[in-house]
Amino acid sequence: MPICTVSMSQDFGWNKKEAGIVLSSFFWGYCLTQVVGGHLGDRIGGEKVILLSASAWGSIAAVTPLLAHLSSAHLAFMTFSRILMGLLQGVYFPALTSLLSQKVRESERAFTYSIVGAGSQFGTLLTGAVGSLLLEWYGWQSIFYFSGGLTLLWVWYVYRYLLSEKDLILALSVLAQGLPVSRHSRVPWRRLFRKPAVWAAVVSQLSAACSFFILLSWLPTFFKETFPDAKGWIFNVVPWLVAIPASLFSGFLSDHLINQGYRAITVRKLMQGMGLGLSSVFALCLGHTSSFCESVVFASASIGLQTFNHSGISVNIQDLAPSCAGFLFGVANTAGALAGESGPPCLGVPLSLGFEPTEVLQGGGVPPFRGGPGVRGGHRPQSRPRRGGCGCLPGFTGLC
Repeated sequence: MPICTVSMSQDFGWNKKEAGIVLSSFFWGYCLTQVVGGHLGDRIGGEKVILLSASAWGSIAAVTPLLAHLSSAHLAFMTFSRILMGLLQGVYFPALTSLLSQKVRESERAFTYSIVGAGSQFGTLLTGAVGSLLLEWYGWQSIFYFSGGLTLLWVWYVYRYLLSEKDLILALSVLAQGLPVSRHSRVPWRRLFRKPAVWAAVVSQLSAACSFFILLSWLPTFFKETFPDAKGWIFNVVPWLVAIPASLFSGFLSDHLINQGYRAITVRKLMQGMGLGLSSVFALCLGHTSSFCESVVFASASIGLQTFNHSGISVNIQDLAPSCAGFLFGVANTAGALAGESGPPCLGVPLSLGFEPTEVLQGGGVPPFRGGPGVRGGHRPQSRPRRGGCGCLPGFTGLC
């Protein structure tokens, strides 16, 4: 959607504020299904939740151009379409977290999650590269056809070769009948949310998600308006091309340090410090340069370093509460989704009033969401966890 925003704004006559509403409407739905997705992943299996939701969001992506032209109310129909996409994609990362916490041991989680995260970066890279060409050759509608068709192709492959039909039917029947809740599967809400480490995870995830979603939503517009003669494929591809090896390196380094004897919590702090703190420095630099090459370098460094969060807070949540990691990640990511909901339109308002993109960055568009509370909240309380002999509930060994 960010790649199409400029072209769609020209076709439908949207201003920056209206474009920000369309961009942020995805998060209106996205923040509502985080906890549900994590809870379902903990109960029926994350892989089944991902497959079912992907089949639905792929179909909606493919028909989005048709929805946009159903009537003259383009803004309303596109907003509705983005809300549906958010509802369906909101279950993905919590279900993925639940899946990895159940299938992958602690010393291998960071690299595994980084590989999956690199897949997300590769998808963004592919959409940015191919999407820029499709946008130039066939218009913005072709990007939705491409991404929706690619998603449905992935769903078919997973259904055909990786999941049995029996397991999928069983999962659907369980969902239709309602999830049985046993005494051992209930989440101890009060005890969970009294732990400082849980709130640290929520604040840290909020900071990381907000900065990422703002850059994801507005970076194409920033380059398009600041450097109008620049080739779109450069700034839509290069930052995500850097993010892939950065994600893999962070996961490899994290697991290597843990296997060398360093405490997991210490390694998680190091990765999160780089993912939030160091990446913020390069985001700040974006507002203080007029060079296209330097802007691409700063954007690439910021987005690349943000992938270190995959080896920080993302896997730290799995360390804290393995038995309900999907649920806890859903709670933390809901905070991040709320930030994503407010961030793009907040930047759209000053842009619609005539401020330049660089002025918005210099005035604090991105850094305040990223700065103090994210770094402090993501570090201090997480140094508390101890292992063994602490009397914690099963699956909550990291919360004592």
